[in-house]
Amino acid sequence: MKRGAAILVNDCAAVRPGEQVAVVSDPERRSIADALLEAVMAAGGIPSLILSPARSIDNEEPPSTVAAALAGADVVFLPVTLAMAHTRAVREAIESGGRVVSMTAFTEGMMRAGGLFTDFRARQPVCQALAARLTNGARLRVTNPAGTDLSMSLEGVTGNSHACLLDGPGFTAVPNIEANCAPTQGTASGRLVVDGSVPYYGVGVIRKPVIFTIEDGFVTAIEGGDQARFLSDLLVAQNDRWVYNVAQFAFGLNPDCAGFTGEMLNDEGVNGTIHIGIGTSANLGGTVSAKTHFDAIIREPTVRIDDEVVVREGEVLVGF
Repeated sequence: MKRGAAILVNDCAAVRPGEQVAVVSDPERRSIADALLEAVMAAGGIPSLILSPARSIDNEEPPSTVAAALAGADVVFLPVTLAMAHTRAVREAIESGGRVVSMTAFTEGMMRAGGLFTDFRARQPVCQALAARLTNGARLRVTNPAGTDLSMSLEGVTGNSHACLLDGPGFTAVPNIEANCAPTQGTASGRLVVDGSVPYYGVGVIRKPVIFTIEDGFVTAIEGGDQARFLSDLLVAQNDRWVYNVAQFAFGLNPDCAGFTGEMLNDEGVNGTIHIGIGTSANLGGTVSAKTHFDAIIREPTVRIDDEVVVREGEVLVGF
């Protein structure tokens, strides 16, 4: 775990001597937090450990005391059980000049092997190339063999490149190398057939495809087996229409995230996949703040941006 912590501190976050570093965690991830604290001290940083009170759902806002700690830090690590990435607290930390590294549901195994040990610098050009396509494109369509056929506008969109490297203020989730955007609000329509993973709320690797019907930027129906029913019931219980908002389109780009495990930051990074985020879009360039945010991942996508095929049946075709 020391080697993994050193990569996170020195390579991903580039912690410098004298910087204030907040490690926000909970009892389930304490061993990972402790490894980070040790690596921060070895790099000359000044670490603080914040054990956040329990929250009820992914991307629920933390207490104001935790938010204040994030805003006051130069660097923030988030080895937490429930995601905090799509919160106002993280957005304000970045606006204050912070570098935020999300590590939702990180395991000791992920600290020792897998996607964390890929060559992030080597993958950065691929990530940047796809982010540029999202910025410069007008229209995107994604299909897959399971039956997905979803289209959305990219007008006014800015693509984000997250190669797990923070060279200045900003956000990344490790080891989930991805290029993403918030699609033009209210334009996503079609059918999303999720046959990969929904690594939130304990749903995990998909057993029976979960079918999302999407109209005018909102999920209007969720169908399938028991996992689909669970998701549908969970969203109804939030009593917030914005939890159905199509918030994100993202490419997974880490060649060492091999196969779906149900671990969020592994599954979202599986190379050649795409995921659609539902709920909050404000941390991605959008305007929506919902009670939650989750991602749904599909296998073997074909992605067209305007007249260019950028991914064909899971093979990334640009950026090399």
